[in-house]
Amino acid sequence: MPIVTLSTDLGLQDYIAGAIKGQLLSKHESLQIVDITHHLVQTNFPHAAYSCSSAFKYFPQKTIHIVLLDVYSAKDARILMASFNNQFIICPDNGILTLITQTKPEQIVSLRTTKQNTFLEITETIAEAVNKIIKGNVLNEVGKAATEIVEKTSLKPTTGANWIDGQILFVDHFENVIVNITKTVFDEQCNGRKFKIIFKRNETINAIHDNYASVTESEKVAFFNSAGYLEIAINKGNMAGLFGLHSYNESMNQHAAAMQNKWFYQTVRIFFDE
Repeated sequence: MPIVTLSTDLGLQDYIAGAIKGQLLSKHESLQIVDITHHLVQTNFPHAAYSCSSAFKYFPQKTIHIVLLDVYSAKDARILMASFNNQFIICPDNGILTLITQTKPEQIVSLRTTKQNTFLEITETIAEAVNKIIKGNVLNEVGKAATEIVEKTSLKPTTGANWIDGQILFVDHFENVIVNITKTVFDEQCNGRKFKIIFKRNETINAIHDNYASVTESEKVAFFNSAGYLEIAINKGNMAGLFGLHSYNESMNQHAAAMQNKWFYQTVRIFFDE
């Protein structure tokens, strides 16, 4: 049974997400449609990329992933379809593809849409493309080869001999805070040294644990989550709400005044003993 996933910024308050599923099933009734999330934040591309890439790797080969994020920011509302890691990704041409894949996939085509298309006309085109792939068409038979696309690179932590500066990717439903520092980067910089995780000027955590339950209730905890990223939390508490932490906002930080006021609430630092 072919699998199609949906990751969107549409929410679930109206009929659009359901209508898209109807379009897909009308083309191929035996589809298995899996919702990853409909609560992507339209302006937070790093969070969307983290959510999608972390989920996609668990799906079988030939899964088709549809990502609908800030669709009308793409030039002419252009929709791309790419082959990556033996799966397919369909998304707007707004940079989210390279953020998810961390590279530019070798096979990318553009589906035929125009800026004047309504949203459900665009998703009808996507449903047609999905049906063609399921029926055995290759990418070049589904759309026109796309050599020039919008590319964005992921937000990377900065490092020095004795420190790492990371940004908050997003705050989850429980107000746990996910930071763009991976276990690989941490281990390379740490090299067995003692360390101190610092956030909001002077709040600290001095150890890496296994999970939330590794500390007593109401205690701060840091660990590397299932996706391999640093997570800071409070056992049975709300880390982000208590300390005023929130996702790094790239557009806000283009303005010096905003950056000065918000930097401490969007950044996590790790200092290592010399």
